[in-house]
Amino acid sequence: HNRDPHTQKGSQLKEMGRRPAKCYRYCKNKPYPKSRFCRGVPDSKIRIYDVGSKRVGVDVFPYCAHVISCEREQICSEAIEAARINLNKYLVKHAGKDSFHIRIRVHPYHVLRINKMLSCAGADRLQTGMRGAFGKAQGTVARVHIGQPIMSVRAREQHEASIIEALRRAKFKFPGRQKIVLSKKWGFTKWPRDQYEQMRADGYLIPDGVNVQYKPNKGPLIAWKNRQVASRQ
Repeated sequence: HNRDPHTQKGSQLKEMGRRPAKCYRYCKNKPYPKSRFCRGVPDSKIRIYDVGSKRVGVDVFPYCAHVISCEREQICSEAIEAARINLNKYLVKHAGKDSFHIRIRVHPYHVLRINKMLSCAGADRLQTGMRGAFGKAQGTVARVHIGQPIMSVRAREQHEASIIEALRRAKFKFPGRQKIVLSKKWGFTKWPRDQYEQMRADGYLIPDGVNVQYKPNKGPLIAWKNRQVASRQ
């Protein structure tokens, strides 16, 4: 019974494995998002974009650091999820599970396509070459630009060394080059750290979750008076 298994009637046709990152790394075409024309897109691997103490107020975590992309490229959802898991595990171990807040800043909306080819004995009779070569949806990627933040972490200043090391390890999950940037802003806000506390004391900034609302000296007088009373309580 030394038959070739590929000549039997019930033989299984094997497909190719996952393609390397170099096939999908570059932003070559227009964005191709999921829509009513682009159906059957597999779910993104990353489903959680905020990890850690995401409900902690803005005043608790003044320190912030980012991973910044140095290239215009595409990062797949698998790589983003792998980096998120790596970053979270290191910080839980070295800083504590309630002492940081991670935010993923990119979302994989661009859909990748693959024109599946069968690679096995007897497949040459089934393949059609370039006929009908528009591929099926394979996965999703995030398109990032030069200088765009990929992920950010806010925490207390005492955990700076652990955050830098965690971000350095998470970088290895991405293609291309990235830099770790230490922010001069207070947490995830847009206000400088050296001015934030004075602006909070003067009533210009009002906490709003992980961010702040800016209230300048304009608008109804009664609203300004109420803010001054509230800031002194």
